[in-house]
Amino acid sequence: MFEIRRSNERGHANHGWLDSYHSFSFADYHDPKHVHFGALHVINEDYIDGGQGFGTHGHRDMEIVTYMLGGALAHRDSMGNGSSIRPGDVQRMSAGTGVRHSEFNGSQTETAHLLQIWIIPDAPGGAPGYEEKRFADEDKRGRLRVIASRDGENGSVKMGADARIFAGLFDGAERAEFDVPAGRRVYVHVARGAISVNGEALSAGDAAKLEDVSKVTLEKGANAEVLLFDLA
Repeated sequence: MFEIRRSNERGHANHGWLDSYHSFSFADYHDPKHVHFGALHVINEDYIDGGQGFGTHGHRDMEIVTYMLGGALAHRDSMGNGSSIRPGDVQRMSAGTGVRHSEFNGSQTETAHLLQIWIIPDAPGGAPGYEEKRFADEDKRGRLRVIASRDGENGSVKMGADARIFAGLFDGAERAEFDVPAGRRVYVHVARGAISVNGEALSAGDAAKLEDVSKVTLEKGANAEVLLFDLA
């Protein structure tokens, strides 16, 4: 299977202070063809106006990964964590048995641009947890750098889910090949720019679902930033 989902096919909700694009069913947007892909349950591309954000609210039984593309996002939670993340930072919050948090744009003037990703955990009822790490552009340039995994592979943030998330930056002749482990599926999301995935041209907001393939090739990038998900 090699299925492409174009950016303009995503769900969209504009709340004024929040402009959000949904790759999977979320809130008032429901598409039975796009509920989840393996353990990947949500990819929301959010634009949050300066000084705005999400007030304190609760989550449970979900691995929530935030990947910043622009601006800053301030986080506070019921576990006592508080920080501000910027592009290059990856934040993981394991909701487990329950956690409450808030997220606000850390600037009054600059729009915060981010991807919020929800991964279904291996089992419900785990202990809540929090982690954030920074991954420099040079670590992602022309390659796929693991940024989240079940066992904290290669210094990635650690999730309670059988999944890995890779990030890469590609331009010009830069390319990468991902050897798909047997029995796994891959989801590719283009965060910005444009790139070829197994010979098909994708642009910002586009995604590809791949099953029963042995290799994923990323090439012909034009200022591309890409996330690749390795899923059971």
